[in-house]
Amino acid sequence: MTTTTTKMTTNTKTMISIKMDKSLKKAAQETADEIGISLSTLINSFLKKFVRDKEITLSAVERPNAYLRAAIAEAEKDYADGKFQVAHSGEELIKQLRS
Repeated sequence: MTTTTTKMTTNTKTMISIKMDKSLKKAAQETADEIGISLSTLINSFLKKFVRDKEITLSAVERPNAYLRAAIAEAEKDYADGKFQVAHSGEELIKQLRS
């Protein structure tokens, strides 16, 4: 006598519907794509952390814009070329700034 056992799988996934600005959704999808994850994965990760920690943590990494990156690159080049003078006092600094 043989018995056959059938495993029943239950779908434990559910859908959530939220309203948001279209441009925000597009920007969030593009940003998630840039770091290699789906928007669904991002939201699930956020909600799991929220449930686990019972707190909301929001942060943003400060990244320089194109203008600031160019200014930093120029300053680094000037420094490497020895174009900077070191001021050892306020008076020296003012003298250097005026020249």
